[in-house]
Amino acid sequence: MRTRTRNAIGVVALASAVALILAGCSRGGGGTSSDSVAPSPGITETAITLGITTPMSGTTAGPGTCTVAGVTAYFGAKNAAGGVKFGDGKTRKVEIKPLDDGYDPQKAKANYDQLKDSVFAMTAGLGTPTNRAWREAAISDGVPQVLVMTGDPIFSDQKQSPWQLGFVPIYQNEGEAFGTLLATSGSEHKVAVLYQNDDYGKGYVEGFKKGIEGASNITIAEELSYEATDASVDGQLTQLAATGADVFFNAMSITPLVISSLNKAQSLGWTPNWFLPSNTSSPGGILQKANDVSVYPGIYSVAFTKAVQSPAFADDEDVKTFLSDLKAYADYPDTPAFPHCAWSYQVGATLEQAFEKMTSPTRDDFMKALRSISDFSAPLMLEGTAVDTTADGQPAVSTVFVQKYNGKGYATATSWE
Repeated sequence: MRTRTRNAIGVVALASAVALILAGCSRGGGGTSSDSVAPSPGITETAITLGITTPMSGTTAGPGTCTVAGVTAYFGAKNAAGGVKFGDGKTRKVEIKPLDDGYDPQKAKANYDQLKDSVFAMTAGLGTPTNRAWREAAISDGVPQVLVMTGDPIFSDQKQSPWQLGFVPIYQNEGEAFGTLLATSGSEHKVAVLYQNDDYGKGYVEGFKKGIEGASNITIAEELSYEATDASVDGQLTQLAATGADVFFNAMSITPLVISSLNKAQSLGWTPNWFLPSNTSSPGGILQKANDVSVYPGIYSVAFTKAVQSPAFADDEDVKTFLSDLKAYADYPDTPAFPHCAWSYQVGATLEQAFEKMTSPTRDDFMKALRSISDFSAPLMLEGTAVDTTADGQPAVSTVFVQKYNGKGYATATSWE
């Protein structure tokens, strides 16, 4: 009897050992922690590493560099204060590994391949085509691709994949907000549309058309597209100007093309109201680099963050802390011209919320924690907006306000002016 008992105990012990080995070999495993939980790659008991692939050179380098600067500044300040306390009770420093993809999808995929085995998660990177380039690989590898800077709704669809989550409002939400404002203006408008011929541009147009659906006062005079690789859209501007439209819906992501479009329209004597997507509406990075934009009766965009360049927020504590952190920890001495610096700073704060909820050092537990955040007022958020990661089909931020440029910054537009 005793012999059988000892053998039974030995069998149980052997089975337990095999179970632990198998757990360590499961997807995302990377050794065992002191608590016998197999941590995913990129996390230790003292540090966690995040990867970013984003354009830090080329035509979108301005906003792309910001996607690194903001999150680096946020965690730089946290690291200087000792680190982030995770839900498992351990305090970790957060390390950022950024790589430049130049807004080239093939380079973005190569960057992901280089980073995937050494980082815990990928985050913050800018671009729809560049993020799409390695989305399927991330799903297959079980690597979180989260709080990325694309409004493509595919990144927030849990039914397609539990490994992705966008941060900024989807393009449809932005387009619809402007369309709704225009439709409720009480006056007739003729609209000319120019959109980037990809999911980015098409998403904005889809949302805009939803916003004006059933509105008898809105007519789309003409709708043209361009390729993101085009060096000029002068031909499209000339054709659209001939319509005499009083509103120009310009769903464009390429910074130099936005500036040249503003200038070309002026040279044609066409001065409509403009709508610009949030990522190409920067006062300092775009509007103030074009010719005198005061000739246009109104330039509209949407926002969910405080405009850090605006005098209205000069004494705001969030803004002052953000600018100080950006200078101290991201070597970014100037007030950023693009909102992406603020957005990625908010990404850092949202990631911290998830880290504080994690009870195991695994990617699975991280995604569960990340998907449980609701009504979180991240730094720099406008009143009335919040981070909510619990709604399937929506990114972390889904509420936006239409704003009108006033010569220095943007102010909320509650009605058509």
